[in-house]
Parts: sequence; C-alpha cells; structure tokens
Amino acid sequence: MSTNPTIDSCTVETSDGVKLHTTIFKPNQYEEQEKNSWVVILVHPYSILGGSQGLLRGIANGLSRKGYKAVTFDMRGVGRSTGKPSIFGFKEIKDVVAVCKWSIENLSVNKILLVGSSAGAPIAGSAVEQVEQIVGYVSIGYPLGLMASILFGRHHKNILKSPKPKLFIMGTQDGFTSIKQLNNKLRCATGRVEKHLIEGIGHFELEGPAYDSHMVNLIVDFIDSL
Repeated sequence: MSTNPTIDSCTVETSDGVKLHTTIFKPNQYEEQEKNSWVVILVHPYSILGGSQGLLRGIANGLSRKGYKAVTFDMRGVGRSTGKPSIFGFKEIKDVVAVCKWSIENLSVNKILLVGSSAGAPIAGSAVEQVEQIVGYVSIGYPLGLMASILFGRHHKNILKSPKPKLFIMGTQDGFTSIKQLNNKLRCATGRVEKHLIEGIGHFELEGPAYDSHMVNLIVDFIDSL
C-alpha cells in the first residue's frame, strides 16, 4: 500500500478532564479485512524534555501506508493539550487509557497495539493491563538504566508482569540502558517477550526519522505474529 493516508484530528477527554490533541491516520483503502480490526496507538517521548506526537508522525504515516489505522496524541501539557505534565509520568497513564478507549469506541476497531517511544514506553507499559483490547506492546528505547529508573522505575513492573506479548527495540549504544540492563529486566518478564537490537545506534538516533521505516516494519511484523 502506498497511497497517502487520510489524517484527521480531534480532542479526547481523559477521566480527570484533560483534553488531548489527537491525530488519526487512516489508510485510504484496506488490502486485508483483518487490518480493519487493528489500531496502533503511539505514545511520545518525555513531555518535560520536549516530547510530542510530532516525533511519531513518520511512524504513524508509515503504518497507515501499510493498511493500519494509527493514532498519535500530545500528552497533557504538550502542544494544544490542556493540563500539566507530571515528572514521573503517572498522570499520563490516564492520557493513554483515554485515547485507547476513544479509539475502540470511534474507529471501529477491537484490537490495539500500544507503542511507546523512550519515556513513552514506561508510561504506555503501565496502561497495558488497564485496557482489555490492548493485545500487544512495543517499546522503542525503553529507559531501564539506573538514572532513568529514578524517574520511571515504578512503571517497570507493570509491563514486565503483564502476560500480553511484548517487543523491546533498542540500539546497542542506547546510553540510557545497557544491553546487560535490558537482559536482566527481561529475564523476569511474564509471557511472550521479544527483543530486537540495532547495532551501533544510540537512543536519540533510534527516535529519529531515519529509522521510522525500520520501526514500521518491525511493528507490522510483530502484529502479524500476534
């Protein structure tokens, strides 16, 4: 599929009244009926360090070209979303849950793949068990290292204990998480756990547009395996 997606925007309200600026990428046609039942929801990097849904636009656009609906959104306090960002990312879990529930109700889908990038990965991971229709999870550069764990360590157990299938994508030169730290954490994970390492790539390189198409292919392959 190579046609340009239809891109719409809307406002999604959270359970505590925050209004989130949300963007929906819809394929203009579907090659397979099975793809109609899926939506990929992408959770952006750390709000306090400038993370926004714009960083995930390339991946969302690529997924829609592959025939999948994709949704990005600005978490609270970012862009046109109301509210204030939280330091540890716990209030933002409500943002993820709200967008997931809105998608189920409004996009004619019944299966969600939740994708988190950088600090969005622990936040997304904490939402996985809160929405029944989330059937899989992908992390892009999950910050598992010692310093990052000061901020996001309390999220770790939520995804590691989830029985839902998980894929962790990381560059071998991540900077925030070593391969040893990743392997140690994944040893105690429940259920199906996969990892994909990209040799010689750092944390912010992995987030960059040069790797968008690679991320799209990994995400689509993971969906196909579910």
